[in-house]
Amino acid sequence: MSRDNNQSAKDRNLNKATVYLTREITPESLVRIYKTLGIPATGRVAIKMSTGEGSNPNYLKPELVKDLFFEVDGTLVECNTAYGNEPEDACDDRNNSANHWEVIRRHGFMDLFPVDIMDEYDEIRIPVKDRSHIRYDIVGGHMANYDFMIALNHFKGHPMGGYGGALKNLSIGCASQNGKAYIHSAGKMEKLDMGLLWTEEYVGDQDGFLESMAAAAQAVVNYFNKKQGIIYISVMNNMSIDCDCVDHPEPVKLEDYGILASTDPVALDQACVDIINQQKVTATNDPTDLLDRIDQQHGVHTIEHAETLGLGTRRYNLVSIDK
Repeated sequence: MSRDNNQSAKDRNLNKATVYLTREITPESLVRIYKTLGIPATGRVAIKMSTGEGSNPNYLKPELVKDLFFEVDGTLVECNTAYGNEPEDACDDRNNSANHWEVIRRHGFMDLFPVDIMDEYDEIRIPVKDRSHIRYDIVGGHMANYDFMIALNHFKGHPMGGYGGALKNLSIGCASQNGKAYIHSAGKMEKLDMGLLWTEEYVGDQDGFLESMAAAAQAVVNYFNKKQGIIYISVMNNMSIDCDCVDHPEPVKLEDYGILASTDPVALDQACVDIINQQKVTATNDPTDLLDRIDQQHGVHTIEHAETLGLGTRRYNLVSIDK
């Protein structure tokens, strides 16, 4: 390759994030990709992941994640959901701490490592950079107890956001019940009112909701960057078009893909979406429904707005760590 071509290749790679990939989905590969990032989790480590709705089989299982928890001496952190007067097929197994603890116990998390429902007793407000819709982010009060966060995301679809990945886990996932209402309503409702759930007054406009998620995600990232840091890992398995928060999700039509990790949550979500876009339809692997859901909910707008806010970049290099 000529010197000019070498320089052009270097220029194309400038300002790109690195996203690491392993096609192995095992406890060992999860630890390996964490170590590949080269940023040790220090201090009091929060691992933010979903404990899954009561009858949902697709959540990340404790057997898969346990070695990572042991490696960093981490605490699983969650917040209660904001579901109330819903259709009968919707989910409410985690809308209060008593119910949530029962699901956590039933799903086997408490047998292996400490768990903390961050908004069980209180909530705190943390600043946002983008005040277009929300003036602050309302998160579980126990977030103040941690120095470092690993956002351990299960990539899949989502009925409202289109997809669920790092940005949703940081925003809706870390938000208290009131914080979830605040984000979903794009700043219109600061206090949870179960009678308003899933009405137009509650939900607000779709892009406003997605942009509020991006703003809230940035707030959490900034919060931990002022402490000891934050990193992001996404597992692409059991990918229904429905979130782990849905009690009876649609069947999984995609084959498991792998684990991705990055220090950039925008690049990580973009890489996961790109991988789904690149899937071919076969007898055992069909991305059509998930792509339709992302498109219908304008899901990529969360990634676009997060990049606009400076939270990260959609440009990345995908680097395999498999031999």
